[in-house]
Amino acid sequence: MKTAIVTDSTAYIPKELRDRLNIHMIPLSVIFGGETYQEEVDITASEFYEEVSIQEKLPTTSQPPVGQFVELFEKLSKDYDAVISIHLSSGISGTYQGAVQAGEMVESIKVYPYDSEISCMIQGFYAIEGTKLAREGKTAEEIVGLLDEMKKSVQAYFMVDDLAHLQRGGRLSQAQAIIGSLLQVKPLLHFVDKVIVPFEKIRTKKKALKRVEGILEEAVKSGEAYQASIIHANREDEAIEWKNELQEKYPNVEFNVSYFGPVIGTHLGEGSMGMGWARKMSR
Repeated sequence: MKTAIVTDSTAYIPKELRDRLNIHMIPLSVIFGGETYQEEVDITASEFYEEVSIQEKLPTTSQPPVGQFVELFEKLSKDYDAVISIHLSSGISGTYQGAVQAGEMVESIKVYPYDSEISCMIQGFYAIEGTKLAREGKTAEEIVGLLDEMKKSVQAYFMVDDLAHLQRGGRLSQAQAIIGSLLQVKPLLHFVDKVIVPFEKIRTKKKALKRVEGILEEAVKSGEAYQASIIHANREDEAIEWKNELQEKYPNVEFNVSYFGPVIGTHLGEGSMGMGWARKMSR
């Protein structure tokens, strides 16, 4: 049984890697005024942050229409027997539910919607692993079971640099934003039960990133092979510097650098940094 892997744009898997692994992508969109841009198709992350800096209002975001899923699934049915459609957490977007609805509408292929319960390149880990497993001849049911196993080791923490940005987006009260800014608080966030919640409030960016490193160190101390992604919102140089420091200290972890693209960047704001990791699957 041939299984296709689909994910959405918020996994932020580089196009060349998607193409090489044959991962199919459904884009979410950002809307500036009346103009809609599909991220990873019509607008890059760097173009997005440049546009945000000159706009008075924050953009809004939208999930893919169900019809776009249906069209892709029907196209894949010509070459595949099944599709695993891996999406950002259902607690922060209706994208996963769109895949569920489309799967019920398409009869020519068996669709397995998969809720990553997270986003960004950590979501991408599921798609990349899923593709490798499909190439090894695993069935869709086996792949889903193995992704569930990987999920047990997944952790991710994000530091928001600009509290005013969160407040403008309606995700933080004005009072919290003012107090936080005065105290230079850098809140660490993480996913719990599919939604983003505060983990800790830390006074400086340096201390926040050090705290994340401490959690990573505890997670990987067994010496097992891990993969980790350092994720930034228009702070590539800082992310690369952090990656180089961590790679020397944790040789059992394979690090990469990724980014918060337009849709996630709309909600977290420029300057945000994060890191997530998962145990590598044994082969």
